[in-house]
Amino acid sequence: MGKRPADPENKTPAAPAAGAADGWARFRQALKSRVILADGAMGTLIYQRGVFIDKCYDELNLSNPELIRSIHDQYAEAGAELLETNTFGANRYKLQRHNLAQNLALINREGARIARESAGSLFVAGSMGPLGQERVTWGDQSEKEAREAFREQAAALIEGGVDCIILETFHDLNELLQAVRAVRSESAVPVIALMTAQEDGRTLYGVEVEEIARTLSGEAVEALGLNCAVGPKLMLDFLERMMPASSLPVAVMANAGKPQMVDGRTFYMSTSDYFGVYAKRFIEAGARIIGGCCGTTPDHIRKMAVAVTQKTTRSSATIPSVKSGPQAENLPEPVPVEKKSGISGKLTCGRFVRLVEMVSPRGKDISKHLEGARLLQEADIDGINIPDGPRASARLNGLALAVKLQEKIGIETVLHYTCRDRNLLGMQSDLLGASLLGIRNILAVTGDPPIMGDYPDATAVFDIDSVGLSRLLSRLNRGLDIGGKPIGEPTAFLIGVGVDPSSVNTGREIERLRLKCEAGAEFAVTQPVFDFATLEAFMDKAGPLPLHWIAGVWPLVSLRNAEFMKNEVPGVHVPDELIRRISRFEGKEDQLKAGIEIAVEMAGRVRKQTAGIQVSAPFGRYSLALEILCAG
Repeated sequence: MGKRPADPENKTPAAPAAGAADGWARFRQALKSRVILADGAMGTLIYQRGVFIDKCYDELNLSNPELIRSIHDQYAEAGAELLETNTFGANRYKLQRHNLAQNLALINREGARIARESAGSLFVAGSMGPLGQERVTWGDQSEKEAREAFREQAAALIEGGVDCIILETFHDLNELLQAVRAVRSESAVPVIALMTAQEDGRTLYGVEVEEIARTLSGEAVEALGLNCAVGPKLMLDFLERMMPASSLPVAVMANAGKPQMVDGRTFYMSTSDYFGVYAKRFIEAGARIIGGCCGTTPDHIRKMAVAVTQKTTRSSATIPSVKSGPQAENLPEPVPVEKKSGISGKLTCGRFVRLVEMVSPRGKDISKHLEGARLLQEADIDGINIPDGPRASARLNGLALAVKLQEKIGIETVLHYTCRDRNLLGMQSDLLGASLLGIRNILAVTGDPPIMGDYPDATAVFDIDSVGLSRLLSRLNRGLDIGGKPIGEPTAFLIGVGVDPSSVNTGREIERLRLKCEAGAEFAVTQPVFDFATLEAFMDKAGPLPLHWIAGVWPLVSLRNAEFMKNEVPGVHVPDELIRRISRFEGKEDQLKAGIEIAVEMAGRVRKQTAGIQVSAPFGRYSLALEILCAG
């Protein structure tokens, strides 16, 4: 459907209230640059607080604003960036059923005010639902009346200071179109338009989700999408169908599964953890606004917030490429890749590289780590890979451990470096110091958010992500700092990055990997691989890239360990077949043997396809890693 014809009855949109235009512009910019997390259900929490469903929930903005504010506060605390006003049914027809139509403007303005008090600098969306009238044949007069009803509600919300209008839970596409046009006739406020689809991917009146996307793309909306009716799995299916049908940002807000009746009470069965998993999948599939609908709570939004932090590329600082720098012509020659480090020399000449992961201790005692490093050196392992605060844990600085291992044992290290904990200035200082101390191999990673780790209230920086960090390392290798000023002798870092071959959105993961290559990445270490076919398919799809592949292998030491890796470690996919294979054994020793067998098999297969292998040593058991490397 193309652009709609001009409506001669539409008046010139009113100018925004003082300050409103700034909020509208901020929202539009945010929608372009990142994923926005909306809140969850309002009615679910109101009902849980003892307000029966025969009460007008919108009127609570007047009679019990403290209740509504407390719910907004909970969602804001959980990590929502977009709070919806408690005005879903605050139109003339629904309010009339409660003899409240005369209070329409006040209820909507107060709904906006209460949400704004909780939101602060967060965004406030004015919530508008269907009119609640029986579906009629939309003639000229009924369409005009519908538009007027939507317009007067929108006018009150805009007067209240919302940053956008969200039209949600519409079953009739034509009714939604009237709502969009009514809002747009009133103001240039950003509009999010959401329909509701049933389990078959159609509205109640038979419109396919693809047609919803195509039709709304012809309207003056900032985002389109779906909410309500179905749970996360079906919502993801519908999202993937809608994405190719529109170039506009897509929003999805699923129910917490299908409601179940238990002892006369309604329960929504999808857990918050389940929503956290699907939030990642929504983001990877391309959603720009995600949130919850019926049955979701602040706990659901809290888990979704973790996923947003993990999956969203946050790169507020831009580091230009070396080619664009004014000093590019006078820079010293960079160190040739084969001379950067022992590992880079081996990779360049085609020697298969073997690495073992070593996690820093929680204290400063590294005696066991030195003992393990000596064992690995005697086995002719090429290097030790040191994560940087994995899963946001508080541990000994990885740089300190790397320097001690190289000084005392003489074994080369690969140091992970995250963007989570330092701003750009701190990063440059750290990396120059690392170069001076003899560190030559850096694995650039964005880093796990603090909420996943030991101290969830700690702040995160994320000035740049792993792409920006790769570019920063590349500039230092060319003798330039972040501002483009010469630093004298260049660094000689071999630049590595991480990659997730099991990502549910392989296209996005490959595109990210290509960006990392353009930024200067020279090798990539995969997340632990438990399914060789998945790795092989990912590499084939990625095609030829100017970097060396190093496959990650993790020995599963027990059934519990396998289940933990499958369900609780981001970016790791353990096939059910392997879980069943280990579960056939009851004793821990037999389960360990099965896990080692699986890892040996994987090591043998990846050796034929990659330039190297990294084996993890669960619980510091380096002998297990050697057993796999020597057998594989």
